[in-house]
Amino acid sequence: MIPKPYKQMHKSYPEYMQAYESFGEEARNAGPLSPRDVALVKLAISLGAGLEGAAHSHTRKALEAGCTPEELRHVALVSAPTIGFPTMMRARTWVEDVLEKHDESAS
Repeated sequence: MIPKPYKQMHKSYPEYMQAYESFGEEARNAGPLSPRDVALVKLAISLGAGLEGAAHSHTRKALEAGCTPEELRHVALVSAPTIGFPTMMRARTWVEDVLEKHDESAS
C-alpha cells in the first residue's frame, strides 16, 4: 500500500519523484547486497533513525522481498544495544503495526 502523501508527491512533482526513485535504485545496485539484505538494512536504519513512516514502509518492503515476520522482529530486537531499550520498544511497535495488518490480510 503506497501512502497517500507519497502518491500526492508523484502527482505534484513527477520529475522530482522520478529522480528520487532513480537515486534509490542506483544506491541499491551499487553493491553486492541482495534485495532481501537491502530491505533489512533499510528497515534497521529507519528504526535507528526513529522514522515511523519509513519503518512502516520498509517493513512492508522487507515482507515483499521475502523476509519473514520473525526476521523483521529480530531486526527490532537487535537494535536495543545500539539505540536503547525504550527506543527499541517504540520501533518494535512500528514493525508490529505492519505485521498485524499483514497477518489480517493473509487470513
